[in-house]
Amino acid sequence: MKHLLPVVGLLFAVNMTQAQTEPGDVKSVQETAKNYMRMGDYSNAVLVLNRGLQNNSENLDLQKDLAFAYYLNRDYVHGLEVAKKFPDRQDADVQSFQILGMIYKAIEEVKDCEKMYRAALKKFPNSGTLYSEYGEMLWSKKNYSDAIKQWEKGIESDPGYSGNYYNAAKYYYFTTDKVWALVYGEIFVNLESYSKRTAEIKTVLLDGYKKLFNDANMTKDQDTKNEFVKAFLDNIKSQSTFIGTNGVNPETLSAVRTKFVLDWFTKYAKGLPFRLFEYQQQLLKSGMFDAYNQWIFGTAGNLPAYENWTKTHQEDYNKFDYFQHNRVFKVPSGQYYQTVK
Repeated sequence: MKHLLPVVGLLFAVNMTQAQTEPGDVKSVQETAKNYMRMGDYSNAVLVLNRGLQNNSENLDLQKDLAFAYYLNRDYVHGLEVAKKFPDRQDADVQSFQILGMIYKAIEEVKDCEKMYRAALKKFPNSGTLYSEYGEMLWSKKNYSDAIKQWEKGIESDPGYSGNYYNAAKYYYFTTDKVWALVYGEIFVNLESYSKRTAEIKTVLLDGYKKLFNDANMTKDQDTKNEFVKAFLDNIKSQSTFIGTNGVNPETLSAVRTKFVLDWFTKYAKGLPFRLFEYQQQLLKSGMFDAYNQWIFGTAGNLPAYENWTKTHQEDYNKFDYFQHNRVFKVPSGQYYQTVK
């Protein structure tokens, strides 16, 4: 999977002189093996980890690193031999199940993989990572309805994990839905602001707003029994005059969304508190909302025009860019308004 827990992030440079360590020194064994993995020398990583396990045979961290090294080396048989024991361990963590899931998916052991994810989620019912990857496995089986249920559970249970928003936003974009792709997509780009996936979802957001305003009947086929959906659509519909004959672009969306935020906090915020809209209000008050909208929609719609905007609005751009790189966007629990069908 794209997003591994710290087991992927473990790959950093260490001084090669550290290789001269005692076999029983677990940390030194790990550091040496991770350095080999960083260089793509997976065979040497396997060798070092197997030597380390001779004196620390039950060490879970070494076993996880070994299973992962086998996975990277495409030696799925030996990787599975190590990882399939993880679920029976009392100290098995999310990483353990994640690595096993990766190997199952690599060898297309769908039934065992699904069984494993179900067991893992019983043990870790609030793991956004496991919900995300389980949903991706179901999606690969074309079981779309169950996949979105897993991603929604992940959003509800672990609102700070970005992967479920990414998957859910793409799912809703390809349906008749006009709300959740926009909401989840924008939360995602604030949780994961500078990755390849961010650029992808910015395009989903721009196209999603085009889809929204291209329909004269915004509420058609929408779940208006859902209080949040109804409030969102009623509010955005009343701002559609800002689009006019200029079309959907960063400037018109900034105007629409400015009025949306102002009206939301007048009419809806008390009954439907929502972190994303609170953040938008914060940007408005700080004079950074136009730059924020350019950052989302300008980069997706017309990159040369966006780059020109940053030059002609350099002070605004620098202010927002500094803020964006130094803030932490957190989604609190209890602000979940979706109804999974």
